[in-house]
Amino acid sequence: MTATMHKGIFFDVDDTLYDHLTPFRGAVQEVAQPADSFPYEAAYHRMRYYSDRLSEELGGAGAAAYGEAVREMRVRRFQLALAEFGIALDEKQAEAVQRVYHERQFRIEMFDGARELLRTLVEAGHIVGLITNGPEAHQMNKIRAMNLGDLIPPERLFVSGAVGWDKPDARIFRHVNEATGTRPEHSYYIGDSWRNDVVGALAAGWHVIWFNHRGVKPESDNEPHHVAASYKELGELLARLGCV
Repeated sequence: MTATMHKGIFFDVDDTLYDHLTPFRGAVQEVAQPADSFPYEAAYHRMRYYSDRLSEELGGAGAAAYGEAVREMRVRRFQLALAEFGIALDEKQAEAVQRVYHERQFRIEMFDGARELLRTLVEAGHIVGLITNGPEAHQMNKIRAMNLGDLIPPERLFVSGAVGWDKPDARIFRHVNEATGTRPEHSYYIGDSWRNDVVGALAAGWHVIWFNHRGVKPESDNEPHHVAASYKELGELLARLGCV
């Protein structure tokens, strides 16, 4: 493979490298103790929605207001999401859910096949990295929990709280291109979030692979270039694209 064939291949973190529903489910079960029939996945999607919406209202993870209000925002998203499913949390209960959720995010395991695919891409000579929304320390703790330091160097880890722009702002993707010496037409982004990952990377002119492992519907008329529902499918797709 010649140098001109090497690509920039970047991944989202939450619900792309690991199952983000697992810490959510555990926290809600432990604190709220809903009925066995509680729709955890639907509630999880609403939590993600409110998390994105409240973060945007604060100006994103890189904004000064975000740092000052992040605790309240994290608690509020659980109150708003669970209220839609008949669970009214007072502030103390919502804080407890957030605390347990936070703790469980640092006891995470990558999806089957994820580490192996990352290693294969690195060994193929591609520029492999991560682009994730959130406060820098919080997201870096997750990355360390997955022991990714042996695969991805620090200069290829892009956290919105440190960079200053949140996905879907196309500027974060342009910043990654500038920092890594990659070009949009040779860059691929793999992520689960329609709003943040698909819309944002398309706006920056990247190739987009929507990691739709939950089988959700598109939220707009945007069209990702490819869709994969598992790391097996993703590996096969990247092989067809000449990346592995």
